[in-house]
Amino acid sequence: MAITRTVHVYEGPGGIYESMFVGDADAGTQPGILLFPNFLGTKEWDFAKAETLAAQGYKVLVTDFYGQGKRATGPEEASKLMHELVEDRALMRDKLNAALDQLKAAPGVDAGRTGAIGFCLGGKCVIDLARSGADIKGGVSFHGVYDAPSFPNATMTAKLLVCHGWEDALCPPDATVGLAAELTEAGVDWQIHAYGHTGHGFTADGNPNFSEAANRRSWKAASDFLAEVFA
Repeated sequence: MAITRTVHVYEGPGGIYESMFVGDADAGTQPGILLFPNFLGTKEWDFAKAETLAAQGYKVLVTDFYGQGKRATGPEEASKLMHELVEDRALMRDKLNAALDQLKAAPGVDAGRTGAIGFCLGGKCVIDLARSGADIKGGVSFHGVYDAPSFPNATMTAKLLVCHGWEDALCPPDATVGLAAELTEAGVDWQIHAYGHTGHGFTADGNPNFSEAANRRSWKAASDFLAEVFA
């Protein structure tokens, strides 16, 4: 196995984007995964996680949703970039779908078998991609954010796994129950795994809310979920 990283630059809605394509070129055609990072944007942590996915049998596009050259070095800068992204949810939706088009066209990706995972803001991206009616088999949100856009959803076809810290201050119980109601009304095949005594950002090393147990359990749940939807 020879997993490689390839910088992938493309023009999309709102500008130029610089993502990272990760996979084993010798493995032939495999399912494709979009990996949406947290609010800091693409970074080494995401590339390493993509390599873990590649070792499990996937081609991965670590997705740049801010734009080429827009990378945060700390929370304050990241918050500004995040607010710019989410203030126009329709444009955000178009950016996410453009990234999916890039993944489907990438070498060695089975365009009929794609999915998405995301962390924090990236979890919000996964859910919004599903809300857009995107042709993905499944999506996994890790400590995402659940508020719906102001416009109606398209018909949702993706199966969803939501890995949630029950004490996440960004998504209190009412928000989590609201997401469950939304997905139920839409007829989505959904799961919510809630981890007790766990806050926001529980997968992120160095985060005050990092939880070894929730991180391990959620990754196992995600791995099993992806294996099932691509079976």
